Amino acid sequence: MPFGLCNAPATFQRSMNAIISDLNEDCLEIFMDDFSTFGDNFDNCLNNLEKVLKRCKETNLVLNWEKCHFMVDEGIVLCHKISSNGMEVDKAKIEVISKLPPPTTVKGIRSFLGHAGFYRRLIEDFSRITKPLCSLLEQGRPFEFNNDCTKAFNLLKQKLVTAPIVEPPDWKLPFELMCDASDYAVGAVLGQRKGKIFHPIYYASKTLNDAQVNYTTTEKEMPTVIFAFDKFRSYLIGTKVIVHTDHSAIKYLLSKKDAKPGLIRWILLLQEFDIEIIDRKGTENQVANISISAGKQGHSRHYRKDTRRFSR
Repeated sequence: MPFGLCNAPATFQRSMNAIISDLNEDCLEIFMDDFSTFGDNFDNCLNNLEKVLKRCKETNLVLNWEKCHFMVDEGIVLCHKISSNGMEVDKAKIEVISKLPPPTTVKGIRSFLGHAGFYRRLIEDFSRITKPLCSLLEQGRPFEFNNDCTKAFNLLKQKLVTAPIVEPPDWKLPFELMCDASDYAVGAVLGQRKGKIFHPIYYASKTLNDAQVNYTTTEKEMPTVIFAFDKFRSYLIGTKVIVHTDHSAIKYLLSKKDAKPGLIRWILLLQEFDIEIIDRKGTENQVANISISAGKQGHSRHYRKDTRRFSR
């Protein structure tokens, strides 16, 4: 890669896309200087490999023989293990983390969160789990690694080692979104149902800022749906989407004619999607259920106030 160029990685990626644009996603997946050729069977894979090698020869691309692997049924791509079972974390990479002692400085916290964040799409409720650790990064706050931080640190290490396998999307099936909000974080899971089994594709979560923490229940649940559609837009645009939520008011607010400007703005953002909302109990919405007991206790208390607030 020519690092002397301005913005070298992006420049190199555009160059590779221009060279192998007609083969990309057909028989090859590429990310910068790493590419993987695939096929349904041995002969098909061999033919695709011949196409790619011929293109490399025509464009004077040089391959590092020591880094090339041929005819494998599983492999490591961008620190993730890819096989016929789906995608999962590379346990060899995270073995060091499983033996890592608790950090004693802010720099150690930042380094640990940065490494773990690479796998956040494989970890459910990542933002909720890391909340105590992230609070130690606040400017002017004294470093106090208390019991909550220790529990969060150990739980995150456990999640890294035992992260569930996620599957690639099947574009012939409708997508399903599991959305939920707690007092200080929101979470969403993108997946598809094959038969009666829900298979996760992508986990996403984020913590709420100081203003959003004071939102009422509906004001938290609705932005959670917006956050999920914005995060997974590339998957959901042009296809049917089933949204599972444990807050029934959202279903009726989307069809409400007399609503305040904030709700109208949210509804307009969802107009480009084909959405079906299914109301489920919180106990049934276990995939994205990140609410804590205090949040659930306030659910029924704020329900009437939420609907009145949006109707004004």
